[in-house]
Amino acid sequence: MIKRNENSRLRSKVKIRKKMSGTTEKPRFTVYRSLNNIYVQIIDDTTGKTIVSASSLSKDVKEELKNAKGKIAKSKVIGNVVAKKALEQKISTVVFDRNGYRYHGRIQAVADGAREGGLKF
Repeated sequence: MIKRNENSRLRSKVKIRKKMSGTTEKPRFTVYRSLNNIYVQIIDDTTGKTIVSASSLSKDVKEELKNAKGKIAKSKVIGNVVAKKALEQKISTVVFDRNGYRYHGRIQAVADGAREGGLKF
């Protein structure tokens, strides 16, 4: 059973996704957060493929996350890691998809980390 606030997030997500999609030149930077972890993907919607992804559970990110204290600090690290991976793939501008979440806390930290890493949105 879907909780009330989860249902409102999903309605908001649908409204956002109607207006936005990622292209090959400007892919979609989407964020999902669970209770303990955060997941980020950069998606090309024209081909339906994930170009870059990272999460707080990724093995290549574990070393960097040991220094971060708290979920917000970890989210900022994840945003920075995704930005570095995207720049290696020659992606510099993206469309930020907050996935129905409010832009504060961990979502904002991911965006700030990605901007510090060199992505533009």
